[in-house]
Amino acid sequence: MDISGHLVIVTGGGSGLGAATARHLAAKGAGVAIFDFDMARAGAVAQEIGGRAYRVDVGDDAAVGDAVAQALSDAQGSLRAVVNCAGIADAARVVRRDGMPSSDVFARVIRVNLIGSFNVMAHGVAAMQKLAPLEGGERGVIVNTSSAAWQDGQVGQAAYAASKGGIAALSLPVARDLARNAIRCVAIAPGLFRTPMMEALPQETTDAITANIPFPARLGDPAEFAAMVGHIIENAYLNGTTIRLDGATRLPPK
Repeated sequence: MDISGHLVIVTGGGSGLGAATARHLAAKGAGVAIFDFDMARAGAVAQEIGGRAYRVDVGDDAAVGDAVAQALSDAQGSLRAVVNCAGIADAARVVRRDGMPSSDVFARVIRVNLIGSFNVMAHGVAAMQKLAPLEGGERGVIVNTSSAAWQDGQVGQAAYAASKGGIAALSLPVARDLARNAIRCVAIAPGLFRTPMMEALPQETTDAITANIPFPARLGDPAEFAAMVGHIIENAYLNGTTIRLDGATRLPPK
């Protein structure tokens, strides 16, 4: 699919992987609607790329529906892609040091990462399926963000790994579900990337982390994630799978 002239929704587009993706797709001529809980950051990126920003709690289905409707109303083109990058990485062991279960953390992470991705995907598909097919027959594409942690979850990442594992597991059944509508679904499972969260770590911690990455032995560049998103959108035969983007790293237990 040539995304030029079409609308793309990017969640979590105010920073990190989402911001890089928003910039990359805008450079390809897409109209970009950024959904983010942090309106200041989202607004700054939207202004930079000529897109629009919407303050959205992706875990709130009604709010997502309203935001998608508003983005469609504001758009100059039809919605052809949704890229889910919004997420949180709250960590906690199953039982805290005080002896209490971390059920609240688990529920919060699942709500934002997994349910939030589903909400935006579902409302996006509802709009895409009404469109006429493009040349080549497809109507749209969904790109979700999993994580290498869905296979290599570390200590304290039960909630995060479960949420990202759920996103990876969605790819095939959703692709099969949407095949009749000619809409694809693919997930990317990034490894260790240079995001604000990683950049906040002490240098010695970053050095220890990158020592486990075979090649290239460095943190991933968000632009590399964005390039993968762009390729998925353009390559019509990519569907129903989860792609690890991680420099061949496998995360240690902790």
